[in-house]
Amino acid sequence: MDRWLGDGGMPVIAAVGASFTDYGVDGEDLGWSAATWTPTELACNPHGIVQAGIHALVGDAAMNFAINAALAGRDRTRGTLEMKTETMRAATHGAAYLVRGEVVRMARQVAYAEATVRDDRGRVVSRATGTFLLHREAPPAAEQADQGGEGRPDGR
Repeated sequence: MDRWLGDGGMPVIAAVGASFTDYGVDGEDLGWSAATWTPTELACNPHGIVQAGIHALVGDAAMNFAINAALAGRDRTRGTLEMKTETMRAATHGAAYLVRGEVVRMARQVAYAEATVRDDRGRVVSRATGTFLLHREAPPAAEQADQGGEGRPDGR
């Protein structure tokens, strides 16, 4: 996944000033991601305040990256099913922020995550929560047979 550090594979992330710096899995096999964010002019309204939709963009990317960090093999997020973003303080052009995405719960088909943007004093600037659809690769046929197939009499 190191190739996704920086703009996360999406040029729009870099265009708004965010850059993913790290990712990992905690002791409960739940993923996390970290980024720095210095909002660019593109991210802001004419008064230099970051638009709420940009907070959502950065939060969505942080949550997706955190989930993908915890998935094995070719499993990955497929799409955002639901997302809520809250802005508590204004983020401004050129200021430095830290972004962290964390998996809250991982199920077979969906994952739940949250992301937080903090200022240089550690105060929450914005946060997001989301539900994400997962794509899981099917286990090899031999492994399915060991598990009794998919419940069909012929083992398929």
